[in-house]
Amino acid sequence: MEQLNLPPYNYDVRNQSGRRVILDSVRKRFVPLTPEEWVRQHFVQYLISNLDVPPGLVGIEVTIPIQDRHYRADIVIYDRRVEPVMVVECKRPSVQLSQDTFNQIGHYNAKLKVPYLVITNGMQHYCCMVDHIHRSYRFLDEIPSYKTMILPINHVQ
Repeated sequence: MEQLNLPPYNYDVRNQSGRRVILDSVRKRFVPLTPEEWVRQHFVQYLISNLDVPPGLVGIEVTIPIQDRHYRADIVIYDRRVEPVMVVECKRPSVQLSQDTFNQIGHYNAKLKVPYLVITNGMQHYCCMVDHIHRSYRFLDEIPSYKTMILPINHVQ
């Protein structure tokens, strides 16, 4: 798999029934190793190891019901009351991040109303903070630490 613009970690990749799988440390099971999964697993480890997100407050492929359809967010970070505070959309490294990617995650956020949205392809990462009152957002220079994510001032809806 491709080297990403994320810190390396000690991943566990195996061959299982003729296909490559990677250990998902959050779900505690092996999942098929695809380019998107490679990005997702690296980004989860970055959140846990570098931004101090508690592993128990990370959701992977979280189902989001919107009207009569069900969507899946790649990563959802929760606060200690188990309210979502961040949604992360992961794309394979070869996918160019675009307005369409933000539209996708924005669609999820119409339901979740989190203060932070992140899109990544493992090479580039964009984070924005959403102001639900003024219906606006601003891009941040860096992805906030968990401590910052859960500050009450960031949760005004």
